[in-house]
Amino acid sequence: MNRFSHAWRALRHRNFKLYFAGQSISLIGTWMTRLAIGWLVYRLTHSALLLGVVGFAGQIVGCALAPFGGVWVERLNRRKLLVATQAASAAQSLALAALTLAHRISIGEIVALAALQGAINAFDMPGRQSFLVQMVEDRNDLGNAIALNSSMVNAARLTGPAIAGVVIAAAGEGWCFLIDGISYFAVIASLLAMRIRLANIHRTADGMVAQFREGWDYVRTFRPVRSILLLFGMVALLGWPNTVLLPVFAGQVLGGGAHTLGWLTGACGAGALVSAVSLALRRTVVGLTRAIQVAVATLGGGLILFGLSRTLWWSLALMVVAGFGMIQSASVANTIIQTLVPEDKRARVMSYYTMVFLGMAPVGSLLAGALAHRIGAPHTVMVSGACCLAGSLWFTLELPKLGAIMRPIYREMGLLAGESRAAV
Repeated sequence: MNRFSHAWRALRHRNFKLYFAGQSISLIGTWMTRLAIGWLVYRLTHSALLLGVVGFAGQIVGCALAPFGGVWVERLNRRKLLVATQAASAAQSLALAALTLAHRISIGEIVALAALQGAINAFDMPGRQSFLVQMVEDRNDLGNAIALNSSMVNAARLTGPAIAGVVIAAAGEGWCFLIDGISYFAVIASLLAMRIRLANIHRTADGMVAQFREGWDYVRTFRPVRSILLLFGMVALLGWPNTVLLPVFAGQVLGGGAHTLGWLTGACGAGALVSAVSLALRRTVVGLTRAIQVAVATLGGGLILFGLSRTLWWSLALMVVAGFGMIQSASVANTIIQTLVPEDKRARVMSYYTMVFLGMAPVGSLLAGALAHRIGAPHTVMVSGACCLAGSLWFTLELPKLGAIMRPIYREMGLLAGESRAAV
């Protein structure tokens, strides 16, 4: 098997191939809606504050409900749950489309529908994350499946907004929402076409409260998961939200306009796509703990240099570096946690990953905006980069302790055959 075909090995699993096809279509619609809803809010209100409110409403609801969603996910058939959440997401997008096309949409309705989507995501995201292991029968292909999923997300991140721009200019935001609503049926069809073998999972806790406490105790006491989530939470809080300051860099620092913002955003997306492809080329999860350390350091260094840059070409190159570090840290964290966590706790643990993913970014956006107001966007980005470097240094000191815990687990899974003693 050559290296290129090896990068797609998770697609040899029929169920994952179906999911990949359906989700690739749906994600383009999702990114179309993300751009269209921001443009709609700005067109209706011309308020940067309300843009933040809409984004915050969707993410904070998902963050608050995610741990409870994880408990529910483990009590339900995950394929049936995902069919339900995808259908609910389709209904939400179609409601947005109907109100917008009828010219009856209000900012209150947009906020309410954004919050509804956040509530759906609290069940959908841990459901999708924990369902991956059922779609990919060979555990050795799980990391590749996560990398391909990340590649799919970032490819849609590049194409969806571009398509949305054309559709909005030609017909308006409502048609983006309509296309998104219809695109969910591709995922639903792929889920219904799957042949899933239900695993016989032994649970040590039966009640909802007991399961919730058991999941929290596992995350709190199992050092590898705890340390990785803490590092990822720091990156989500301080590293990711600096993208909200890109309009300031485009207009004030680099002296450009909307096209400059488009180039910066695209460069960040390109770096993210390179990261996803590089992970897909990996043959094993062994060694990924050092990859997350390097990814966070790369993000930190990229942000510091980006804050110092005053030329467009250098800023674009640094956005590629930062985008790479952002997605690399998130995808590697996801892969390691999914590899380590036992099946009976998978959805609950991934719900905390979802909570960090959804919760830290909006808080960090508010923090970045407030700090930039006081010390300026360049200095804010540089402070964030320094914090990322400090986080990477802390994780470096954690690595020997994590290795001692993870090595026996990897050896039991048969992942350390032919690997060095130090590899984790």
